[in-house]
Amino acid sequence: MESENQTKVIEFFLLGLSEDPELQPILFGLFLLTYLVTVSGNLLIILAIVSDSHLHTPMYFFLSNLSFTDICFSTTTVPKMLINLQKQSKAISYTGCITQLSFVLLFAGMENFLLAAMAYDRYVAICNPLRYSAIMKLYLCLVMILLSLCISTVDALLHGLMTLHLSFCTFLEIPHFFCELYQVIKIACSDTLINNILIYVMSSTLGGMPLIGIIFSYYKIISSILRMPSSGGRHKAFSTCGSHLSVVSLFYGTAFGVYISSAFTESYRKTSVASLMYTVFPSMLNPFIYSLRNKDMKKALRKIV
Repeated sequence: MESENQTKVIEFFLLGLSEDPELQPILFGLFLLTYLVTVSGNLLIILAIVSDSHLHTPMYFFLSNLSFTDICFSTTTVPKMLINLQKQSKAISYTGCITQLSFVLLFAGMENFLLAAMAYDRYVAICNPLRYSAIMKLYLCLVMILLSLCISTVDALLHGLMTLHLSFCTFLEIPHFFCELYQVIKIACSDTLINNILIYVMSSTLGGMPLIGIIFSYYKIISSILRMPSSGGRHKAFSTCGSHLSVVSLFYGTAFGVYISSAFTESYRKTSVASLMYTVFPSMLNPFIYSLRNKDMKKALRKIV
């Protein structure tokens, strides 16, 4: 009976945020605007860094990579959602779903590691200012970026390949606006024990290690700042970390919000809205955080505008 119920999957159906046809045009306009702001804002950040020689430093090198990752992260999910809203369709092909799932994991992992690399950069700048140029060389920055990319790619491929081995029955509705790994595994009718173990092991390892690195870096940074004799020096040191700390709080705060909402609510719409806060809005807000709180970035953006 189990083999008879299992079908060769051609496509899944994304339930999205709302089934109300009157809300579809409003949602389409909202997310189109959000996507355009995300792409244009992050592109401006990249152009400002590339065009201004004063911003050719490790901190802004990591920031330009973060902006590029944010563009890719949004492009992985939002355009498909816009197409479905415009066509009044919920379908996504099996291949498209697995591909989207893998790229979401790739760019989420990249963002995670980039935030940790930026925290390390701030740690070296504040705690070892005299050795900053000797430590934070271009070679080290490139190695950190490539290592982040390789680890994130392996993680995404591992989860993608494990998902390909799952069997699906006639129920192919994903209660989300994109192919999120956990939601895809939940609708499988084959044994998902290994997949679930892999999720917990990889997320706790690859998500926990960068977070521990960020916490340790800021512990050392705060300890170093509090030992500074002048209030002006303390304020200047804190101001160099303000933007990054805001982005870290936004990224991990929304991520924990998604985890808590999925654990304590049965409503898939509430979980979808929480995931929206994690996948879409941080990418849109990051350029505003860095441009509004950073004098050098403001100057570079004025030149471009």
